[in-house]
Amino acid sequence: MAFRSAVITFPGSNCDRDMAVAIEQVSGTAPLRIWHGDAELPERLDFIALPGGFSYGDYLRSGAMAARSPIMQAIVAAAGRGVPVLGVCNGFQVLTESGLLPGALMRNAGQNFICRTVPLRVENNQSLFTKSYDAGQIIDIPVAHHDGNFFADEQTLDRLEGEGRVAFRYDQPCNGSRRDIAGILNQAGNVLGMMPHPERAIDPSHGGSDGRALFESVVRAALVAA
Repeated sequence: MAFRSAVITFPGSNCDRDMAVAIEQVSGTAPLRIWHGDAELPERLDFIALPGGFSYGDYLRSGAMAARSPIMQAIVAAAGRGVPVLGVCNGFQVLTESGLLPGALMRNAGQNFICRTVPLRVENNQSLFTKSYDAGQIIDIPVAHHDGNFFADEQTLDRLEGEGRVAFRYDQPCNGSRRDIAGILNQAGNVLGMMPHPERAIDPSHGGSDGRALFESVVRAALVAA
């Protein structure tokens, strides 16, 4: 059975093509391209990706307006059924604004746009997104954001840590994120939000391929579940 995935495009998304190319290269099947104004998702999806960019020009708060797009009701429902959902950069912001993940993404501590490759530490390699990594593995993944400073109160941070829901952590201070958190999971483990861009690190000719294992993990999980 072919891997069925979808990439959501919001007004201002600019990494949706990168995400689609990454998914197709790893899975062998091109993802469906879904416009934010659609009210329904296609049936039997194995994976949904919310890409990076600047949805609605980052007006109000990054991701706040996109979180109210018609398609988000269907995505929330799909996540509730266990469909894997990945939000990268602006997609992570949308996931927090929609309530699928806790916390918020604030302005970088240095007040500057950060665009470089950073080392990440794999904190949890037991999720469906990270099983192709080793626990504690250091991977190099690009970041490109102005509002990637992850914030949550101490009680929420302790809960994320205690439940093993910190998927990735910056191995060096990056943007002021509390406890250097770079990516988190929902309680069920099927929703991942992360600021770094794994879709930009799947081909050695592009400077590195450490992001490829994330997509391989998702595809393998779908095959096991089929």
